[in-house]
Amino acid sequence: MVKKHLPAGYQEILTSGMIAWVVPLERYPDTYNRQALWYAGLAANKGGFSLHLVNVYGSPPLEKKLRDGFAAAGKKLDMGKACIRFKRAEDLALDAVAEVVAATPLDRYVAAAQARRR
Repeated sequence: MVKKHLPAGYQEILTSGMIAWVVPLERYPDTYNRQALWYAGLAANKGGFSLHLVNVYGSPPLEKKLRDGFAAAGKKLDMGKACIRFKRAEDLALDAVAEVVAATPLDRYVAAAQARRR
């Protein structure tokens, strides 16, 4: 579902035992840790799964969209700053997640990252 709604330009990699969708280093090499800038990630944990939607962090409109989408779907949102914890895919409000995944084109995400680095 993430791959289907991911804006063009992001790259899928395996890192830290999870799938991550990142800004390729060729596009934005000046990250604080010299690693690719994460956009989203999916991990299997001891107690279930976690979906990291980094574009939600620091974006009240995207967080609201996610919270409203879960409420409208009658789903419980178990979320940290940008990490949704869940046991099965059926626990997710997939339409809301898809909207948030599709919300930030690569160029706008890179521009925001560069602005934070200044």
